[in-house]
Amino acid sequence: MYNHNSNSGLLESALLATVGAGIVTSFAISQGQHPLHAILITLTAASFALLCQKCSQR
Repeated sequence: MYNHNSNSGLLESALLATVGAGIVTSFAISQGQHPLHAILITLTAASFALLCQKCSQR
C-alpha cells in the first residue's frame, strides 16, 4: 500500500540529524567547547537517528 524507499529514508534521517546536531554543536564550539567533542556529538546523533529509522521500519 505504501512503498517507502528505505535507502532514501535512511539518508534523510542521517542528513537531518547531522544538520540538527551540527547547528547545536556549532553554537557549543562558539562558547568554547573542543571541536572534536562537537564532531563526536554530531556523529552520535546521526548514528542514533539511523538506528531509530532502521528500527521503526520493522
